Amino acid sequence: MKTIDAHHHFWHPARGDYGWMPPDDPVLARPYGPADLAPALEATGISRTILVQAAPTTHETEYLLGLADGTDHVAGVVGWIDFERPEEIETIRRLAAHPKFLGLRPMIQDIVDDAWMLRDDLDWAFRAICDLDLTFDALGFPRHIEHFNTLFARYPSMRAVLDHCLKPTIADESPECFDEWARGIARLASGSTAYCKLSGLVTEAMENWRDEDLAFYSDHVLEVFGAERVMWGSDWPVCRLRCSYEDWHRTARQLVDHLGEAEKAQVFGRSAETFYRLA
Repeated sequence: MKTIDAHHHFWHPARGDYGWMPPDDPVLARPYGPADLAPALEATGISRTILVQAAPTTHETEYLLGLADGTDHVAGVVGWIDFERPEEIETIRRLAAHPKFLGLRPMIQDIVDDAWMLRDDLDWAFRAICDLDLTFDALGFPRHIEHFNTLFARYPSMRAVLDHCLKPTIADESPECFDEWARGIARLASGSTAYCKLSGLVTEAMENWRDEDLAFYSDHVLEVFGAERVMWGSDWPVCRLRCSYEDWHRTARQLVDHLGEAEKAQVFGRSAETFYRLA
């Protein structure tokens, strides 16, 4: 089985549509492309990757598909379209015809209305995801959990995955915050067929994070979803705010070290292969 990184990015700030990116950030505000990632993939033995959008524009999605066309390790692209424009149904259909286009990710974490995803006028987009057999990457925070619960119940056939374990506030170190997140994640796991990405945890932790700080969260996700619905992702280059690609990969391996070999294989490849239907 080939190992898979289920979540990473490429970007070029000069394209001008990364509104969330601090223009003077020494880590983030620079171009990242296939040549930058190649050494880390070789060092960790990752053979295939899922490239995920980082800008709320169709132009960026097309840019990523162009990179994917010329990059063997990119197995697929999760892109973006404007859910608030029903005429974009034709854009979804056009993108869905591309052999490496896998699904969509609206940037829900950046939308002011926490219940945005439940608006009736967005129904066309979620139905298109289901009808075209695309995937839905759920990008949000713990405060979105109940809304995602409602969304997944409304579209039970939609293949959904929670990005970054829904970004628990690890740096807070509050038992109350952990308990609230843990209960919500357990409800999502038991009440839907959604998967969960074991990604993004290092950037939610303190700068001097320890493996054991993350283990509470990874253990819970593995317990409630099962290894067959958990997939590892680097969230590179965002992970570089805390550590290198290789360090996060090594830490994730340690976080799942208590699992059997078959379960480890699920987390580091088979779950992503199944969810994204990779050939």
